[in-house]
Amino acid sequence: MYTQGLLEQGSKTVTVAAVEDAERLQRFEAKIDAEEKIEPKDWMPDAYRQTLIRQISQHAHSEIVGMLPEGNWITRAPTLLRKSILIAKVQDEGGHGAYLYSAAETLGISRAEMIDQLLAGKAKYSSIFNYPTLSWADIGAIGWLVDGAAIMNQIPLCRCSYGPYARAMIRICKEESFHQRQGYDIMLKLARGTVGQRRMAQDALDRWWWPSLMMFGPPDGASQHTALSVRWKIKRFTNDELRQKFVDFTVPQAKFLDISVPDPDMRWDEAAGQHRFGEINWAEFHEVLKGNGPCNRERLTARRNAHDAGRWVREAAAAYAAKHTARSVAAA
Repeated sequence: MYTQGLLEQGSKTVTVAAVEDAERLQRFEAKIDAEEKIEPKDWMPDAYRQTLIRQISQHAHSEIVGMLPEGNWITRAPTLLRKSILIAKVQDEGGHGAYLYSAAETLGISRAEMIDQLLAGKAKYSSIFNYPTLSWADIGAIGWLVDGAAIMNQIPLCRCSYGPYARAMIRICKEESFHQRQGYDIMLKLARGTVGQRRMAQDALDRWWWPSLMMFGPPDGASQHTALSVRWKIKRFTNDELRQKFVDFTVPQAKFLDISVPDPDMRWDEAAGQHRFGEINWAEFHEVLKGNGPCNRERLTARRNAHDAGRWVREAAAAYAAKHTARSVAAA
């Protein structure tokens, strides 16, 4: 009898909680439909929170890991001007990571936890950064293609339904625009240079084209998160829509450079007003995500080494903060 009474009481509690959650969800979705921003102290479904944590932390990790293939070329850039531009770009990427970690922290996850997930290999970052940079032309291709794809993906995020993420993206997109122009300028100089330089530009495009298309994620039919992200206006376009926009924008730029996109199936569909392109090697994409790309281990090893090398700085900062707090308490 007592057990039955407890069960009935618990059932009523669950029912009331379910009704309250349904009402909050209705208000939440009405706010999104009205194009109002969701802020950190607002109620949100746990699925919304977790989707944002996954996406923003992955974005932040990508910015930090993305410093590695380009940072490797700072000392080997061909001119002092190119070195200074590349230094500025790598610094920007570090700043982007900091903005994004801060945005994710408003969702209740700590920066330390996110970084630990990255170093443990549990968190993903963009597959594109697991490819090697073999020549100076690769730095141009990264700026032109990789940052170009990033801009295509990130400009709609300035209208993301989550306020802190949307606001962070405004500045990030402005700086990414500079990065894309820097890369295209490198490719332009090479494409108008010597035979060897033109060959370098073509080789870089050949190797970076398909990985750049993979950056947008799996096709919509195989994406676990796209439908819900679009519904809640975290994303404004699907993976395939963004990929198509990128192709249509980039192919004419390649023609201007007088270098060829490495896709024999590429053609212009007059009726659709779009370029039709060949099948992406999704097996390669999934292998890279599993950690089997050309530079997966190298990238994570570099991040782990940097994290260990900077431990004394973090410990010194924590000790100073604790000492400062103790003095403040004693003075009070």
